[in-house]
Amino acid sequence: MTWRRLAIVLLLLAAGGMGGIAMRGGQPAQVIEAVAAPAPLPQPTAVRVLAAARALPSGTLLNEADLVSVEMPAAPPDALLANAATQAEFRGALVRRFVPPGAPLTREDLLHPGERGFLAAVLRPGHRAISIGVDAATGAGGLVAPGDLVDLVLVQNFNPAETPAARRVTAETVLTRLRVIAIDQQITQGGQNGSLGVQRVARTVTLEVTPEAAERVAVAEQLGRLAVTVRPALDEHLEARTVVPVFGGDVSNALGSPTGQAPARMRVFQGSDATDVTFQ
Repeated sequence: MTWRRLAIVLLLLAAGGMGGIAMRGGQPAQVIEAVAAPAPLPQPTAVRVLAAARALPSGTLLNEADLVSVEMPAAPPDALLANAATQAEFRGALVRRFVPPGAPLTREDLLHPGERGFLAAVLRPGHRAISIGVDAATGAGGLVAPGDLVDLVLVQNFNPAETPAARRVTAETVLTRLRVIAIDQQITQGGQNGSLGVQRVARTVTLEVTPEAAERVAVAEQLGRLAVTVRPALDEHLEARTVVPVFGGDVSNALGSPTGQAPARMRVFQGSDATDVTFQ
C-alpha cells in the first residue's frame, strides 16, 4: 500500500513538472522595439542686419550711403534687419552716439524722426528749423535727403509795366551751406506712409538755419519762389563766392542787357570772313 501511494505521488510530481515546462515553452517571445535616434537640432540661419558703412559721429543724419548690409549668425537685440521697410523707416534718423564702421545698428543707437524731441536733438546750438515749400523742380527732383547741404536760390518776377524786359526775371543765391534735417512727413512719420520703392515728390524741406537766416528765408518766401540746389559733401569748408543776381538779360541776349540799353555790336572782317561781336 505504501509503495502504491509513493508511486502515485511520483507520477503527480512528474506530471506537474511536465505541465510547467509546457507552459513556459508556450509563452510568446519578448519583442524589443527599436528606438529612433532623436532628430538633429536645426542649425541657426544667418540674418542680415544694417551696419555702419563708415564711422558715424553723434548727430549724423542717416542716408543710404551710411548703411551697409552685413550677415551675422544671430541678430543682436533691437538690431535693424536689412530690408526695404527698415531702411525707409530710419532714413533721416539721428545717430545718438558714435558708431564705429562695420558695427551693427540698433534702435537704441538712433533717434527716429517720428519720436518726440527729434527736432530739438538734431539742431545744433544756436540754430533753428524752418520749412519751405518745394515741388519736383524746386526740390532738386526729389533727390535731396536729410543730411545734405544745400544752397537756397530766390527767383523773382517783376512787374512788366514797370521793368525792362531784361530785368523782369532775376535769380540770386540768398543762403548757402544749409543742412537739410527733414523731408516732407519723415519728420513725423519716418517715411512709413506711402508705398515702398515709389519716389514721392517732396512738398516741404526743413532746413537748419541761424536765427538771422530764418528771417531771410521768411522774407524770401514772400518775394518769390525758392529753390534748393544740392552741394557736394566735400566742399563744406570752401569759401562762399560773391553772390551777384542774375537777370533775364544775362541769360538771354534776345532780352537785351539788364540795363535796358541795347548791347553794343561790332562786325569784324578778316579777309573774306565777317564776325559779329556783341559787347555786354
